[in-house]
Amino acid sequence: MLISHYLHQLQFCAKRRTPLIAKKLHAQVIKIGIYETKPIPNTILDVYGKCGLLQYADYMFDEMPNRDQVSWASILTAYNQANLPNRTLSIFPNMFICDMLQPDHFVYATLVKACASLGAIRQGKQVHAQFVLSPFYDDDVVKSSLVDMYAKCGLPNIARDIFDSILAKSPVSWTAMISGYATSGLKEKAMELFSMAPVRNLYSWTALISGLVQSGNGIDGSYLFLEMRREGIDIVDPLVLSSVIGACANLAVLEFGKQIHGLVIALGYESCLFISNALVDMYAKCSDFLAAKYIFAQMIRKDVVSWTSMIVGAAQHGRASEALDLYEKMVLAGVRPNEVTFVGLIYSCSHAGLVDKGRELFNTMIDDYGIKPSLRHFTCLLDLLSRSGHLDEAENLITAMPFKPDEPTWAALLSACKHHRNTQMGLRIANKLLSLNPEDPSTYILLSNVYAGAGMWEKMSTVRKLMAAKEVKKKPGYSTIALGKEIQVFLAGESCHIMKDEIFGLLKELEGEMRRRGYVPDTSSVLHDMEEQEKVRQLFWHSERLAVAYGLLKSVPGSIIRIVKNLRICGDCHTVLKFICSIVQREIIVRDATRYHHFKDGRCSCNDFW
Repeated sequence: MLISHYLHQLQFCAKRRTPLIAKKLHAQVIKIGIYETKPIPNTILDVYGKCGLLQYADYMFDEMPNRDQVSWASILTAYNQANLPNRTLSIFPNMFICDMLQPDHFVYATLVKACASLGAIRQGKQVHAQFVLSPFYDDDVVKSSLVDMYAKCGLPNIARDIFDSILAKSPVSWTAMISGYATSGLKEKAMELFSMAPVRNLYSWTALISGLVQSGNGIDGSYLFLEMRREGIDIVDPLVLSSVIGACANLAVLEFGKQIHGLVIALGYESCLFISNALVDMYAKCSDFLAAKYIFAQMIRKDVVSWTSMIVGAAQHGRASEALDLYEKMVLAGVRPNEVTFVGLIYSCSHAGLVDKGRELFNTMIDDYGIKPSLRHFTCLLDLLSRSGHLDEAENLITAMPFKPDEPTWAALLSACKHHRNTQMGLRIANKLLSLNPEDPSTYILLSNVYAGAGMWEKMSTVRKLMAAKEVKKKPGYSTIALGKEIQVFLAGESCHIMKDEIFGLLKELEGEMRRRGYVPDTSSVLHDMEEQEKVRQLFWHSERLAVAYGLLKSVPGSIIRIVKNLRICGDCHTVLKFICSIVQREIIVRDATRYHHFKDGRCSCNDFW
């Protein structure tokens, strides 16, 4: 009776996550002499793991004289819950070596979960093979874990084979398989399986919506979220909210993001750390950096993601001094920066010409924080050196970095050579780049312009012939603008929009004023071999111009016009938007494929180099 009473109390501690009570109960069972009685030790070990007292769990496990499979399952689960899956896999061999024990189904499930967390498919397949040869080969719980692992590792077909072999499919296995399909971009299969699920609860909805958002289907994910709301699903877990907020960030739909923010407040999740982090990121990516700063300032607790989201947001919006100031405050707050933090910091230095500071941060990352630079770090440093005219140092960096330089890397340096009028180096880099058989249409445009600028017409002709032979075509450009609940998408050369005549009239009026102010069209980005007048006409119908004209016609006077473009903005459109913002006295923000451009008073935040 006494033992069952303490077991009940300990299990209650595990459920409620009350570590102080767990310690008191541990002391009491030792005092009254029932500590060695089964299953008290394993239960206490399990409680310590679930309460996050990993140090206590470790010590207790090491001191246990008679460990069994339950002991091992408990300690391995504790490591997984502490987000230490590497430790789970590294300690597991001692189960054979030290205790001469074979894993049971609980241990197999724990190992598979660790492999899933790490994306360690090779180790996962080894565990799977051992499981198939074990007496537990038909255990549905382990099979559900395997479905989750293969789905997370991008192998949905293997996951489906295992899923189909499960006799009693649990909601966990259904959710894992739906998530696997959705995350892999197999939208139709995910939707079909979701419709077949015996229970459609919050977790299966979350798996479908989050998976679609992660695979780039944010619009579908958002519509499904609205359908989930109409079905009256109670949001008792905020994970689905963070996914929809992420979709708003990726799509740059500010108004919908604000509505989700309102729902977050109404449901009482505004104090949830990962929700606040998602909101900061969303407002920054939707170009409302002031709102991002407000959310950040209201956060009681801030982790490395919070600080990094703000630093990257400030960097992308050309606010280098704010990014560096945030970094100083982050360090003073005792928060350790990560790899992404330094990407944002070096990027901000690049766009502000802070060469010495950028070099210093790159070295700090390595020397003070032991972070091994990735290709992104080298690319940011290269960009910093190139923009600032340190072209020789930039070229030396490319040849010295421990990564093979790819087409975008050489193209970035070539663009800098062109910008700084270093013809000799530019031609050398152009020849190098041409030998790589580039694929990106913008690379061919750059090469053609460099050779033309140097008067090397034969080389320019070679580039044009290569383009024709490879049938190199620019991806269709489109731009979106959101006004309230309405989202308009404009394609380059739009010819069937209901307001086509009004848009055309406004653009012609603006072009006339621009020409009076000195505007001369730059047709160098037009790929096609055609008359100059036709090239100018093509530029006139670029999607961002159509979206801006629509915004000027339909938005509230004086409000900021926010555009999202799928491609990099061309040089001529960049010039045009500088003229337009000055003429109409409106701020225009364009988020293109590479960065944010804030056009105001005839200038852009990128300082004409992007």
